[in-house]
Amino acid sequence: MEKETLAFHETMEAHEILNLKTISVLKSKLMQGLCFDNELKALMEKDVQQSIAAIDELKVFYKGARTKPLQEGEV
Repeated sequence: MEKETLAFHETMEAHEILNLKTISVLKSKLMQGLCFDNELKALMEKDVQQSIAAIDELKVFYKGARTKPLQEGEV
């Protein structure tokens, strides 16, 4: 069975989502240290856990698929 291939734009979109989620984790972790409201801290921690799960899922998908090489004339 052949693995699925990702087109160039799909690879770039997956990369952008991965970057967005990584930045979200970093920002939430940083802001937790500055926050004094326990409810808000709990909400930010939940966001961190969900983002980490999304990153792990996206990494599995991204590593499991091959990228399709560009053909002549494609951009």
